[in-house]
Amino acid sequence: MGSLYGILQRPLFAATAVVVASVSGDFSLRHRSSETCSSSDLSSSSTFDSWVSNISVSKLANLSFVTRIRVPVPNVNFPVPNSACGFVPSLLHSSIASSPILLNSYHRAELVKAPKPAAYKHDISTPPSEVMYRWHLPEPNSIDVTGGSDCSSAKSRTVVVLLGWLGAKQKHLKRYAEWYTSRGFHAITFTFPMAEILSYQVGGKAEEHIDLLVKHLADWLEEEHGKNLVFHTFSNTGWLTYGVILENFQKLDSSLMSRIRGCIVDSAPVAAPDPQVWASGFSAAFLKKQSVATKGVTSSSESQMVLAESEEVVEPKPAVTETALLLVLEKVFEVVLNLPTVNRRLLDVLGVLSTRQPNCPQLYIYSSADRVIPAGSVESFIEEQKRAGREVRACNFVSTPHVDHFRNDPKLYTSQLTQFLEDCVLTCCKQSH
Repeated sequence: MGSLYGILQRPLFAATAVVVASVSGDFSLRHRSSETCSSSDLSSSSTFDSWVSNISVSKLANLSFVTRIRVPVPNVNFPVPNSACGFVPSLLHSSIASSPILLNSYHRAELVKAPKPAAYKHDISTPPSEVMYRWHLPEPNSIDVTGGSDCSSAKSRTVVVLLGWLGAKQKHLKRYAEWYTSRGFHAITFTFPMAEILSYQVGGKAEEHIDLLVKHLADWLEEEHGKNLVFHTFSNTGWLTYGVILENFQKLDSSLMSRIRGCIVDSAPVAAPDPQVWASGFSAAFLKKQSVATKGVTSSSESQMVLAESEEVVEPKPAVTETALLLVLEKVFEVVLNLPTVNRRLLDVLGVLSTRQPNCPQLYIYSSADRVIPAGSVESFIEEQKRAGREVRACNFVSTPHVDHFRNDPKLYTSQLTQFLEDCVLTCCKQSH
């Protein structure tokens, strides 16, 4: 886990934060409250060509944050390197990490705001702002206290693990957790706060939290026969986190894989280290609602869930500053994703997700309008899973933006979840009685 997040994201965030700082003044003037970008914004993009075209992989490789990184090849046990290994001490005390520009831009972007505590949370002996996962109990009125209902019993013995997208906070997953708990399920919401990722250290809090989550789930499953898990992942970040959890399950106790009854994949995957996809994801995480990734597509008449073929589709365009940021991030990822240790680690996790998933049903929720995860990539992976003999379902929301399908069409979204849970969780449990 340390290899996947620490090695990859420390140099990325250093470069990106400087870019954000340099364009923050111009960005605030251009993005007051508009939903889409005007044609005049797009026409001025040529002014960036002169300096963006000068960025090359060779030049990026000469930057201090790249040349200072020394990454050992991780072994299967992922030990925590000591200070004698020279792993990251120089980076942690570098001028980049302590730069006022980096720190000021980071605070201006409000990346260190702590999420409000949820109604129920798992106590992991850390302050509320540092809690990375919370346990949400089923609502009392959703539980059959008489024990006469097989469905109620099955729900109460099932935990839905919600794995958030890059930049997601606990408050963003709250609506999903509430939907599950209102129907009698336990729910766990797991996020990687941006502040935690930016300050990541091997063997640090992020690594400790995911280990705690895996061990907590394993202990809960072992308490009583018949307990099960359902995973609900968001974007590639949540999906890759799911892959690391599966890896840990297989090392800890391979029988845990059989306790996974289903996996719901929202707005993912792209099963390859694609610089453009990673750049889009991080750009959306930095710019949040001002990113074009948060805008869906509409018809020429009005926004509709299903667009008629005869109607003109209106797609929002990125502003000049976002276009520049995307180009810079893509150049950075061309370097970072091709570092041998990073590439090897990603391929290991992607291998688990492609060929060693548990034998349980999968539901893919995606959209043709997603500006981060191309629909074609999702559909290609679905076909691969079907050829491998997996039970796969899918729903294309057509016009909704990245990880925003629930908010845009809650009726369709919840109907998909309800049908999937009834078929893969509740029916299986009824058959066991």
